[in-house]
Amino acid sequence: MRHLPGQPHTLPGNRNILSSYQAVHFGFAVQNGVASLTLNRPDRKNPLTFDSYAELRELFRRMAYANDVKAIVITGAGDNFCSGGDVHDIIGPLTQLDMPGLLAFTRMTGDLVKAMRACPQPVIAAIDGVCAGAGALLALASDLRYGTVRSKTAFLFARVGLAGCDMGACALLPRVIGQGRAAELLYSGRSMGGEEGERWGFFNRLCEPHSLLGEAQAFAAELAAGPTFAHGMTKKMLQQEWNMGVDEAIEAEAQAQAICMATNDFHRAYHAFVARQKPAFEGD
Repeated sequence: MRHLPGQPHTLPGNRNILSSYQAVHFGFAVQNGVASLTLNRPDRKNPLTFDSYAELRELFRRMAYANDVKAIVITGAGDNFCSGGDVHDIIGPLTQLDMPGLLAFTRMTGDLVKAMRACPQPVIAAIDGVCAGAGALLALASDLRYGTVRSKTAFLFARVGLAGCDMGACALLPRVIGQGRAAELLYSGRSMGGEEGERWGFFNRLCEPHSLLGEAQAFAAELAAGPTFAHGMTKKMLQQEWNMGVDEAIEAEAQAQAICMATNDFHRAYHAFVARQKPAFEGD
């Protein structure tokens, strides 16, 4: 096996097996390389707390070293995705913090988005019902988003007296749906419906509510069965090339693709093609 630079999950003695991980503040399970993460406070529309923010951040950081996780699905229990920060557990206490405490909190929530974007696995958000505030940022930080016609996505910070620039929203949302549309949602705080979200490019696909999670997990399984080292490289370049000129991006992609050409998966694919067989990728 080749041990290539920049992929810590392939290094000897550095395995991090998450199949047995017991989450405290949300549901978590790994099956056939797909990690399913479920925000599970359906009676409150699955809000986030200080503790769940922190555990999510640490879990996504560990994903960089998880040999057994190849793709991730994040969803909400019941008929909603996530209503954002819990009013009683987060919003109320924030009004009592001083500036250093507030900054520590906003940096921590931003670190969750950084961790989601930095982990090598593709992240698919399966979104039904309410997807608001910090919940909308969890969706936005994911690589793909599956929704339903009853999805209601709202970056509602302006409605509680805050700026729309939260957890990277002003950087991420315009790149997904365009500057003008992002500005409208961030200034108004209004809800974006499922069909509108698909039309604007926020959702990759709309599903029936009963099949939403299954379809997201099925696509995640397809990704998990693919060349996962290469998928991780694709994700890294999608993030890094935002800050590059075209010439820089072309050179960066030349280097990234040359690294992928040195993998066993690339050689497996070639030999399978010659033998008229389907390649069996192993992520190395």
